Amino acid sequence: MKTSGFWKQSAGSAVATAIRIVCAFVTNKFLASVMGPVGFAAVGQLQNLISFGQGTSSLALQNGWVSLTARYKEKEKELGPIWRGGFRLSVYASLATAVFFALFAFLAPLESVFPGVPTRLLQAAILFAIPGIIALSVTTICQAVMNGLSDYKRWASITIISSVLNCVWVIAMVQTHSLSVLSAVATQSLLSCVFAIWNAKKGGFKYKRFNALLSSNTRIWRGYALMGLVPMVLTPALYMFVRSFLGSQFGWDAAGLWQGAVRISDFFNVGFSSVLGVVLLPRLSAAVAPEEFHRTLRGLLLRVMVLAGIAVGVLFLLREYVVVFALSQSFLPLKELISMQFVGDFFKAGCWCLGLALVARKETVAFLSVEIGADILFAGLTVLGTSFFGYHSPFVAYAIENIICFGTLLILLRRLSWKNL
Repeated sequence: MKTSGFWKQSAGSAVATAIRIVCAFVTNKFLASVMGPVGFAAVGQLQNLISFGQGTSSLALQNGWVSLTARYKEKEKELGPIWRGGFRLSVYASLATAVFFALFAFLAPLESVFPGVPTRLLQAAILFAIPGIIALSVTTICQAVMNGLSDYKRWASITIISSVLNCVWVIAMVQTHSLSVLSAVATQSLLSCVFAIWNAKKGGFKYKRFNALLSSNTRIWRGYALMGLVPMVLTPALYMFVRSFLGSQFGWDAAGLWQGAVRISDFFNVGFSSVLGVVLLPRLSAAVAPEEFHRTLRGLLLRVMVLAGIAVGVLFLLREYVVVFALSQSFLPLKELISMQFVGDFFKAGCWCLGLALVARKETVAFLSVEIGADILFAGLTVLGTSFFGYHSPFVAYAIENIICFGTLLILLRRLSWKNL
């Protein structure tokens, strides 16, 4: 990969990602100011539930849409059945997700998961989340296909417009009292989905392009489904568990502070994950020689770790201002807790890079083993660590989890097999 090509492509995706981060920042700043730590914890629970639903409704095939589209975009006869297979799987999964959420709204013990929120309000938000989740999945698929087709302008426009519409929707619905805060969060992706479909259609992702085909290739999606579905389902589920655990052990104010740290980490990580998804995954997916693959990966990993180190250093020095600026004055106690979170963020950036390399090479077992192990390790260390670190425990656990994950991925990639292509 040429250095100039990397920086040019990275700069383009970075602009779109920066706007996405700004919109997410404004939304979360608004929610933190309106809700306070306890209410912000409830918002975090719903956001994790929506992430869970997005994973199940789309089978978390986003990386598959990017990788397979990039690999077969010049082979129309093979690409059509692949798109048809992915579409069918997503439709079936969305129907199953809708049924699950409808049952969850009325059968789950909601009062133990969402602190201080009336049951009827929660049920309405969860039901509203069903179309919102499906719309979010469709938007993400449209973005992924544009990325795979190397149509970065359309990828960027979907990313930017969707982010702006989501932000405006939440603020407008809450400020005008049209919807509750939770219902506004649940439905924020509806307008952006319409724009994403229109834009992707103009870019060549047309339903008639694969609907007329009798054949569909669903088998090729299995590895991507497993690699995407497990972390997208397991991670939000464990985060909901950890948040509930902190709330029961130390109060929901402590859970809300940790939720604030998670959101700051999200602002940090989304930049690296988005740029890597655009720059790294298509290139590594198209690499057919081990030498080209490892050369591309080494060069990018070095750049990522240098940039992550600089960013973490700046955040640490300005942590008091970062907390108040990103959240609100009521979250100021977080400044004493967040240093270890930044350590985890530094290694998390490297984990994103190395993890996408496993996805590109369809190393399903290795990728899933690391993802499952890392999530369980984080939850386990959080629970066990409370005896030693108190409510500092999730911050320490996050740092340890990502350090171990980074080292494990490096070892696995040195033994990478080329039999899965």
